[in-house]
Amino acid sequence: MTRLDTARIRAARQRIDPAFLDSPLFRCEALERDLGCAVSIKLETANPVRSFKARGTEVVASALADNHASAVVCASAGNLGQALAWSGRDRGLDVTVVASRFAPAAKLERIRALDARLELVDGDIETARERAAAIARRDGIRLVEDSLDLETCEGAATIGLELADTLPAFDAVLIALGGGALATGVGHVLKERAPEVEVICVQPLGAPAMTRSWHQQRVVSTDSTDTIADGVAGRFPIPAVLNDLLLVADDAVLVQEASIIAGMRMLFERAGLVVEPSAALGVAAILENRDRFAGRHVVTIVCGSNVDEAAYRRWIGAAPEHRS
Repeated sequence: MTRLDTARIRAARQRIDPAFLDSPLFRCEALERDLGCAVSIKLETANPVRSFKARGTEVVASALADNHASAVVCASAGNLGQALAWSGRDRGLDVTVVASRFAPAAKLERIRALDARLELVDGDIETARERAAAIARRDGIRLVEDSLDLETCEGAATIGLELADTLPAFDAVLIALGGGALATGVGHVLKERAPEVEVICVQPLGAPAMTRSWHQQRVVSTDSTDTIADGVAGRFPIPAVLNDLLLVADDAVLVQEASIIAGMRMLFERAGLVVEPSAALGVAAILENRDRFAGRHVVTIVCGSNVDEAAYRRWIGAAPEHRS
């Protein structure tokens, strides 16, 4: 049995600010010659926090405000923290975000700019989760746990509703896999509304825990991660989320760092999109599996564009200087 419920997912749309709904979906013919298949982009970066995460935090913050809560805390690699800060600020919530001090500076600065209290820890996202849980216990406030909390999955699942409304336009959807909220949410809706669509999850080779867990059908953790795709670099899959993923994913694949960078470069050069590494995972999967996708119509969810400029320029190569 899955934890997700389609009726709640439909109701979630009523709690989400329209700024985060009905994101652009368009066929990107400029990518197709290089990739050998029809490619449509679901653009989850054209919103105030430049990622899909606010679909979930809007549901969380709305419910907290209804219950007259005053504060909330989360751990974040950067995007969830921005989203919760945005959703909480407009509802009068005191938001605390715990993040690794090694997270991208652009993400940390944006969290501060949205008036959240930011606490930095040494270590990775797993260390941040431990600290956020300790703050929640100490202060008696709501801890938002990405992917474990159903609101984060069912908020993300509204993307699936929007994709399902376009059927029968595509054969497969490529979804970045980290904690699992995006993959389980979108996958749940598509398997219910369009079971013929192949749901393929994509994770970096340097952060393979959830993918290995899916293939072995049990939780497999890793001691460390080594990837530029910080947004999906978890080490400890959540058992309940894995159970949901096993019900909706048709496959889970790992891609190399070079393919992620090539995907970022292609999205910039062919589609005019500046994306963070996690958002290029779908393109990376096509690059590494051209025969699998040849002649098919694939949707890739571009899930975030919060990236440090200096790192981005290193990865894709410096853009030409503007000349007046």
